[in-house]
Amino acid sequence: MLNIVLAIVIGYLLGSVPCAYIAARLAKGVDIRRVGGGNVGALNVMREVGTAAGLAVFLGDVAKGSLAVLFAQWLGLSPFWVFAAGLAALAGHSWPVWLKFRGGQGLATAMGILVILAPIEFAISFAVIVAVVLITSNARLGAAVGLILLPIIIWLFGGELGLIILSIVLPLFCVLKALSRLKSDFASTESRRSFIFDRQYKPWQRKR
Repeated sequence: MLNIVLAIVIGYLLGSVPCAYIAARLAKGVDIRRVGGGNVGALNVMREVGTAAGLAVFLGDVAKGSLAVLFAQWLGLSPFWVFAAGLAALAGHSWPVWLKFRGGQGLATAMGILVILAPIEFAISFAVIVAVVLITSNARLGAAVGLILLPIIIWLFGGELGLIILSIVLPLFCVLKALSRLKSDFASTESRRSFIFDRQYKPWQRKR
């Protein structure tokens, strides 16, 4: 029981590390919550601060999910509690104690969980994400396509039912967390025009 509690607490605290907030402060002296879309995540940092800072945030957010899962595995916990530790990291990213519980959408952290639990299947899914982003310049679309395919890929590789369910639950959580923002964005004419091909900027370029 002590190991379970420790894994959950460490997972949450790892997830709570506000990589986007820290990177934006260090690189530009800005509060990432007050610029761009206001999201405490890698894409907003990439657009409003710079490509290098955005990539650093993405890797940091991925690492939070991965480390939470690896720590739970190191403690010798069952798959259920390993999953729970990963979810705790995702909750920490979404509601970080250091930012008054106002965090990001958690997609990169969810990817960090999945890359440890289903490395081969996630690698295929991530290749799809990269391909779609390069073609459309639309990071949201790329993530959606790749993560929708992930449960199917895990099933084709003979993955366990619990892992398939987790690969559905994690992205669904991120979508629900971002739902109000997505509705707001889609309300603008420009966003509807950029539903498939992003006409405003490429993901690796700052907004002009």
